[in-house]
Amino acid sequence: MMKLSRREFLIAGAASAAAASTVGGSAFAAPTAPGGIDYPIEKGATLRVLRWKRFVQGDEDLWNENVKKFTELTGVPVRTDSEGFEDVRPKAAVAANVGSGPDIVLGWFDDPHQYPTKLLDVTDLANSLGSRYGGWYDVFQKYGKSNGKWIAIPLGVIGICLAYRDSQLKAAGFEAVPKDLPGFLKMAQALKAKNTPIGFAHGKAVGDANNYAHWLLWAHGGKLVDERGNVVINSPETRAALEYGKQLYATMVQGTLSWQDPSNNKAYLDGQVSLTNNGISIYYAAKNSTDPKLLELAKDTQHAHYPIGVSGKPTELMQLTQMMAFKHTKYPNAAKAFLQFMMEPDQFNPWMKAAIGYVSQPLKAYEKNPVWTADPKATPYRDAASLMLDHGHAGPLGQASAACLADYVLVDMVAEAASGSKTVQQAIDRAAERAKRFYKT
Repeated sequence: MMKLSRREFLIAGAASAAAASTVGGSAFAAPTAPGGIDYPIEKGATLRVLRWKRFVQGDEDLWNENVKKFTELTGVPVRTDSEGFEDVRPKAAVAANVGSGPDIVLGWFDDPHQYPTKLLDVTDLANSLGSRYGGWYDVFQKYGKSNGKWIAIPLGVIGICLAYRDSQLKAAGFEAVPKDLPGFLKMAQALKAKNTPIGFAHGKAVGDANNYAHWLLWAHGGKLVDERGNVVINSPETRAALEYGKQLYATMVQGTLSWQDPSNNKAYLDGQVSLTNNGISIYYAAKNSTDPKLLELAKDTQHAHYPIGVSGKPTELMQLTQMMAFKHTKYPNAAKAFLQFMMEPDQFNPWMKAAIGYVSQPLKAYEKNPVWTADPKATPYRDAASLMLDHGHAGPLGQASAACLADYVLVDMVAEAASGSKTVQQAIDRAAERAKRFYKT
């Protein structure tokens, strides 16, 4: 096997291992903590990585550049396959079940908890990264671990905020997005009256639909399960959420029942909606366009967080992504080396900056990245990991919560009630029945 020293692995051509810099800089120090990570890469190693398709060109460009750097440094060829957001999860599950396919997958939320025994233990790497870069945000401690061991390396959060047309909001009589539920509904009704409707995904959108549905439920005090994992969705709080959701749906552009993750991007950029929820990719696309109309749209676009509901604090779900390495890989050390390389500051900071913060940091030290202050419109996305709730709220994360998310239990409930295809109570009853199958209660 080929054994790389830390200096060879991490610095690769720097004049000296002492040539370290701050986390925000372009150079970085090799691990110096006791037990620092040093993987002897297997001879003849190759890697295949499955990740989600980019929404931001800078993400893909810098990702590929970092992959190339890794190969030049280690001699390990890396093949990257990209799939649509909705397609990554089933393909990862197949790979886990059959024991072949990609070595590494960039998956969603607590997907690793659906097959924890099929994944490499990356506790040593996670602990090393956490100790050197300010620690992991609390939410990643829940998503990345199973039975006290790290089964995935959190890559970050695709922060989701409200993207809106400032001029259209003002034309409807609002200087900013209201921070309370009644005010938010009045704003949506006023925008509809101006023929500038809003739009939230009600279809099988991994990020946007789940973000909206969970916020809607949590903002009214509802929850799928309690702290012990008992299904408690049938509640007055849930009914209040769905009644509110019906009113909000009436203000939306037509077609949101079939929206997937790209749909609201297109609707906003086409001028069909005045407000939606999304990562910073909408703004990125408009800002980097050569079309004068889209450049004007970028200037008119602002970002805000969702209104605060009955709890008096944020109740938002962001789109969390994690890197998981399968036990079926023939080259586990090469896989771990790849995960580490992509998380080190020399790679992570330029990648996050190139994508203007489309994926926000999982490690607290990276809050200092200048991407969050260079453009004030990016700043709301900086705090995604620190304010989000995990989607298992208020119960534990695990196979049941992962299955409910993958099966769109809450998204379907919201869509059925909002569209009137089922009564509010019928939608709740169906969601409860489906959730109980997974939670076995």
